[in-house]
Amino acid sequence: MTGVNRIKSPIDYNRRPLLLFVAAVCFCLLLGWLAYRAFFSIYLDNERRLSAQRLDAFALSLEATLARHESLPSLLALDPSLPALLRAPDEAARISAANAYLEAAQQSASVAAAYLIDTDGKTLAASNWRLPRSFVGHNYAFRPYFRDALAHGLGRFYGVGVTTGESGYFLAAPVRENGRNLGVVVLKVGLEAMEQAMAGAGETLLLSDADGIVFLSSERKLRYRALAPLNEKVMARLSETRQYGNQLISPLAEQPIPAGQQASPLQIALPDETSRERLITTRPVGTQGWQVVQLGDPGEARAAALGAAIAVAFAAAFTLGLAAHFRHRTRRREELRRVYAELETRIAERTADLTEQIAALENTKAILRATRDAAVQAGKLATLGQMSAGISHELNQPLAALQTFADNASALLARGRYAEVAENLQMISQLVDRTGRIVRQLKTFARKEAATPQAVTVKLAIEHALIIVEPRRREIGARIVLAAPDQALLAIAEAGRLEQILVNLLRNGLDAMVGLPEPVLEVTTRGAAGAISIAVRDHGPGLSDDVRNHLFEAFYTTKQADEGLGLGLAISLTIAESYGGTLCAHNAPEGGAVFVLNLACCRRSRCPI
Repeated sequence: MTGVNRIKSPIDYNRRPLLLFVAAVCFCLLLGWLAYRAFFSIYLDNERRLSAQRLDAFALSLEATLARHESLPSLLALDPSLPALLRAPDEAARISAANAYLEAAQQSASVAAAYLIDTDGKTLAASNWRLPRSFVGHNYAFRPYFRDALAHGLGRFYGVGVTTGESGYFLAAPVRENGRNLGVVVLKVGLEAMEQAMAGAGETLLLSDADGIVFLSSERKLRYRALAPLNEKVMARLSETRQYGNQLISPLAEQPIPAGQQASPLQIALPDETSRERLITTRPVGTQGWQVVQLGDPGEARAAALGAAIAVAFAAAFTLGLAAHFRHRTRRREELRRVYAELETRIAERTADLTEQIAALENTKAILRATRDAAVQAGKLATLGQMSAGISHELNQPLAALQTFADNASALLARGRYAEVAENLQMISQLVDRTGRIVRQLKTFARKEAATPQAVTVKLAIEHALIIVEPRRREIGARIVLAAPDQALLAIAEAGRLEQILVNLLRNGLDAMVGLPEPVLEVTTRGAAGAISIAVRDHGPGLSDDVRNHLFEAFYTTKQADEGLGLGLAISLTIAESYGGTLCAHNAPEGGAVFVLNLACCRRSRCPI
């Protein structure tokens, strides 16, 4: 028998964390759901206890109010004025005496009304005999309290008065003489104080009769609503007794609201509201089948249970996460030890490689710096080469003049004209000085300088650059307008390289105006916000879009092949950027091109701000 070992694929290892995560989430959700059910049941039990205490207090208060008046009708029936009127109902004196007695009793007992009914149900005397809607003369034989008083000795009934339209609690007792019923005395007790107490309870409280019809409520709109749909028998009895007048009794819920002390959620549709869940708590009151009902809001219990369930779920998730974290950390620590050992080996290898690369990089940087300096120097020499014809002419003129003045001085000396000899010698001295300045400036310009930026006087740099381009200016007959810069303007640069930039800009501006009748080149300088700006503007045709896009590229030129290599502006930009400056170009609104050189202003200078 051979065994086969199943090799797990990488996909199995990749799916395992996902499956563990899904299982953990399901576990936390299940635990949260169970916690929600448990906490919701606990909160409902707590709400039931609070509601039961609230309903017990209200029920005891209501029962005490009702019991306080139950013996009063029997006591009123003992007064002799009432049987006297029942024996002779037509005597005015007896009617007046009975009315006065009942009126005094009503005021002393603080009840709504008191009245006397004969055995046929006709009212003979009443406490409200003075009022327009007096009970006197009305027949109430259809009322249950009248029949119960004659049959059982005490009648109780709650309903809407058919005469006044005001609701109340009716208590009736028989008026007897020698064991024979002569009539019934009735008290009507108002329960408005109880309804006001219900309204101030803070919860929706209902008081219903034995048929489940709400006759008192903390919200008046819930009056005369049924706790369950009424059957035809009850509807017929209500119509016969006119207990609630002409009120239309509609149910609060489609299913009966359970009786007894309990707290259970039930969907109820209140007036002007959509159907929503209510927490129902009921308690019986008195001996007539009444019950007090509280309609609570289970939303608070659900929210509290949901919050507790979420806390439990998050606690479980945190515990699982913590366990997974410690397990992962243990495994990770072992993995890190192995990786660390491999990493040390790799670091040693990479360190050796990087040492070699750094040395090569430094060597490359040195070559680049040398190449850049060589390019700058080549640019200088190229500029001088392009201007060699004009410079030769500039030097030949003073040399020819020197020859002439020397010959004249010899001839004048032979003739003894010493004053004129002195004048010729002075002219010779001036020409030698002029030639020396030109040669010195060319030597300074052509000299290769070390890259050591320092404070350079902008005015002197411009003047030296103008000397170098002077032959080209004379050649094309141009006029250079120089706004004399402040002597205090000092730029952070190198004198020779700054002059090289200025020579390139000035010569390009002069070349752009070849052939114009009156070429003018403008040079302006200004210092602002710690920077120096030198602008060179020509009055030539300006820069086209194509030229402006390639202006600072090496070997790009619009001149003839023998007039330049296209390196001047590229080298000038490189020099400017090496000092942290900029070199840009644009067309002037009035025509012509403008080249702007921006350099940092030396902090030791008095740069205008």
